[in-house]
Amino acid sequence: MHLPQPTTAAELADQLGTKLIGDGHLRITGANEIHHVQPGDLCFVDHPKYYAPTLASAASVILIDKVQECPPGKALLIHPEPFQAYNSVIRGARPQVQYESSEAPASVGEGTIIGPGVHLGKGVVIGRDCLLEPNCVIGEGCVLGDRVTVSAGAVVGGEAFYYKRTVGGLTAWRSGGSVRLEDDVFLGPCCTIARGVSSTTVIGRGSKLDAQVQIGHDCRIGAHVQMAAQVGVAGNCVIGDWSILQGQAGIAQNVTLGERTVIMAQSGVGRNLPPGKSWFGSPVQEARKAFRDLVALRRLGGERLTTE
Repeated sequence: MHLPQPTTAAELADQLGTKLIGDGHLRITGANEIHHVQPGDLCFVDHPKYYAPTLASAASVILIDKVQECPPGKALLIHPEPFQAYNSVIRGARPQVQYESSEAPASVGEGTIIGPGVHLGKGVVIGRDCLLEPNCVIGEGCVLGDRVTVSAGAVVGGEAFYYKRTVGGLTAWRSGGSVRLEDDVFLGPCCTIARGVSSTTVIGRGSKLDAQVQIGHDCRIGAHVQMAAQVGVAGNCVIGDWSILQGQAGIAQNVTLGERTVIMAQSGVGRNLPPGKSWFGSPVQEARKAFRDLVALRRLGGERLTTE
């Protein structure tokens, strides 16, 4: 996410009461988690396993719990609880606000229809000729392109399901990202699209999602993707253009599916998949192999296969 008020490493160190190592003049313009960091960003790390990749990342300023050698061109802020410090920065940039009346939306394009009970959060931007059916929610800062349909009961821009395990329990990571629905997207009833933890969850141009589809934080759904009812996509996934996910398919976090991938109904995907193939089962196999395996298993069990 971009910070509304950029600061410097030295200024943030004073604000958080941390020890500064490195260049205090570095400008902090954003805050991101490790998958999406870029120059100018603040991120955090609190486990030795992730020290090296975080220090080698594009992040300019890093909140860290132990003193480490500072790479050139970066700054380290030493804090006993980096996650809590990072979360405080996000809460400052995106504080919890009182809900505003849906009668005073931020920006709505010509020809857009807004049904009764719709809630539009602060800073929402909606394009032309959209349809927002009754009782849907468009969260703070979300952006809808032209001719977007959000069906009844859908929630766009809910908080990410992202928690830090602490001694005291599970602590929510305040989501600093947003959601963008590109032109001609269709969301069926009761879909839920989580905002990014630190970047933007994107549903690409022309994609169509059936009822009760869940898209996790920071996902990038390509153009003209189809998802049938009750598909679940975990956080930080990339789904290639023209892919098809049939009913109740589940995609684990951090997975990339190539273009024109077909995931058959009730399949479970836990790894990256190449483009242009069909997959079935849990864990998935190429569909033809999966069906051959099913036939072989039935024959081993003496079951006679019949077709109706």
